[in-house]
Amino acid sequence: MIQCSTVQCSGQEVVERRQMEVDKVVCLPRLSRVAVCGGTHGNELSGVYLVRELLKEEKKAMEEEEEEEKPVSVVLVLSNPWAIQQCRRYVKTDLNRCFTHASLNGPLSDSAPYELIRSKELNTLLGPKGSPEAVDLVCDLHNTTANMGLCLIAYSDCDWICLHTFKHFQRQMPDIPMRYIHFDVPKEESYSLDSVGKHGFAMEIGPQPHGVVRSNIYTAMKFGVQHMLDWVRFFNSGTIIEGGFVDVFTMVKHIDYPRDSETHNIIAAIHPQLQDRDFCLLHPEDPLFQTFSGETLRYKGKEPLYPFFINECAYYEKGIALSLARKRRVMIPAIRVQTEQEQQASEQGFGSEEEE
Repeated sequence: MIQCSTVQCSGQEVVERRQMEVDKVVCLPRLSRVAVCGGTHGNELSGVYLVRELLKEEKKAMEEEEEEEKPVSVVLVLSNPWAIQQCRRYVKTDLNRCFTHASLNGPLSDSAPYELIRSKELNTLLGPKGSPEAVDLVCDLHNTTANMGLCLIAYSDCDWICLHTFKHFQRQMPDIPMRYIHFDVPKEESYSLDSVGKHGFAMEIGPQPHGVVRSNIYTAMKFGVQHMLDWVRFFNSGTIIEGGFVDVFTMVKHIDYPRDSETHNIIAAIHPQLQDRDFCLLHPEDPLFQTFSGETLRYKGKEPLYPFFINECAYYEKGIALSLARKRRVMIPAIRVQTEQEQQASEQGFGSEEEE
């Protein structure tokens, strides 16, 4: 278990403490099994076509007897086959909200929606969630209609595996706008497929309309998956990976569209000055919405925050016009894979996560 703590320091003490923490090496278990999942939402097509392509390559390698012992086992999953077949986000309910502990461990009725049944199947395949048998890392592939570039979305701002993977992306793909989004949700309430693994994140790339695949977005996702797997192999090789700093956007709240008090229909759209400006700082009194009669409605928050998922198509039904986040810089330590002896000691409760 990675422990996170905040120590109140000032001035030079902060600089010295941060440098000392960066210089420490945190030893983490080997990443032996990685899952790459596409089609959790059946109309987000980059992940669907990428996983299909990877499955074809895997089959070809097996037929040509090129399969050999690899340092990491990759599980390829088309998460929601029925929704993929119909090119819909979901059939009955949003699969990516079905992975809480309560949903996975509760009984199934005869009328249970398909996605709830499928979530239990995926938990059996990739989990069980929270158990030692769970896959080491889940990368769940998604598209957004918002102008967000490439984002990694995770439930932790101190999961060194996810943060180092993101830092590797930044080095390898410098021309693509890239952010790390943190959903500050308790572990037992984490609800998405990526939460089934010991580590996990959603790779969210846009803008791309749902039901459409764009070559540039698909290619960015393909490179992202390749770089993720390369990084995992590099980590497993035993090389010390240097620490550093990552900007983390922690989600603070959602904002709904203005609505008619009687019909509950929306009465405004995202303001033209805000549209497509994901992660551009939104200040109090900045234009937020424009009503259908032409009136400008302004942001009434008390602090500047960073908007994202602006005007996401799939969130109309959820009552979300945009989300807002705070940005802070997070120190990530150097890491390396545990040796076999360290892993055995750690499993017995005598291991140490850090070395000088």
